Amino acid sequence: MQKSKRKLLQIAAVTAVAVTAAPVIASMKKVLPPLTEKTPGGLTAKRWAMVIDTRNLSEEQIQKMQDACHIAHNVPNITEYPKQEVKWIWADSFNHTFTKLSTKHLPDKVKDAKYPLLCNHCENPTCVRVCPTKATFKNSSGIVVMDYHRCIGCRYCMAACPYGARSFNFMDPRPYLDDKTLNRKFPTRMRGVVEKCTFCDERLAQGLLPSCVEASDGNVIFGDLNDSNSNVNQALRENFAIRRNLSDGNGPSVFYII
Repeated sequence: MQKSKRKLLQIAAVTAVAVTAAPVIASMKKVLPPLTEKTPGGLTAKRWAMVIDTRNLSEEQIQKMQDACHIAHNVPNITEYPKQEVKWIWADSFNHTFTKLSTKHLPDKVKDAKYPLLCNHCENPTCVRVCPTKATFKNSSGIVVMDYHRCIGCRYCMAACPYGARSFNFMDPRPYLDDKTLNRKFPTRMRGVVEKCTFCDERLAQGLLPSCVEASDGNVIFGDLNDSNSNVNQALRENFAIRRNLSDGNGPSVFYII
C-alpha cells in the first residue's frame, strides 16, 4: 500500500512539473529562431562557409554590411560605453585581423585596408568545447549557434575564441535598441548573456542568404564548403585566399581573398 501511494505521488509530481514547464517551453520555441536543419524548404549545406573578396571592399561597404546585420539581429548600439560595446560584424586593420602573418613587405593597399570580422564558425570550435551548459553548439550545417536561455554568462567561450568574435551583455541591451528598426521576428537578448554572429541561420531557414552577404554588393560569397561544385569552392580555386589564425587549430569557415 505504501509503495502504491509513493508511486502515485511520484507520478503526480512529474505531471505537475510537465504542466508547469509546458508554457515555458512553448514560449521558448516562439522566442528562439528556427534551426536550419529542422526547417523544410530552407537553404541547406553540410558546412556553410563565407568567402570575402577584400580587393574591392571599402570601409563604407563594410559599414553597410554591419548595419544590415545589426538591424536584422537587434544588436544594441551602446556608443556611450565603448568597453561594453556589442558587435556581430566590425572592421579592423590587417595587423589586427591576421595577427600571425608577417606584414613587413605587404603592398600598402593590403596593409592599410580594413577587413570585416565576424564569428568564423569553425570546424573545431574551442568555444563549443569549453561551454559548460552547451549554450553554444554546432548544428549539422556547421554553424556555431547560441541558445541564450542556456547561457549563464561565465564567458568561457569568449576566453576560448581566438578571434574575439563574442560580445557580453554587461547591461540590459534593450534600452539601446531603436523601436523604428527593431526586428520583432528575432529575439532580443538580456543582461548577462553572450552573443555573436550566427551566419543568419534563421534567414537560411527561410531560403534567404545572410544579411551581410546581401549588403556586400557582391563582395561576399556564401555556400557549401563540402560541395566541390559550390560557388565558394569555385572562388577559392580561382583566387588566393587566407584565413585567420590557422595555427590555433579551429579550422575557420571564413576565407579572405587578398
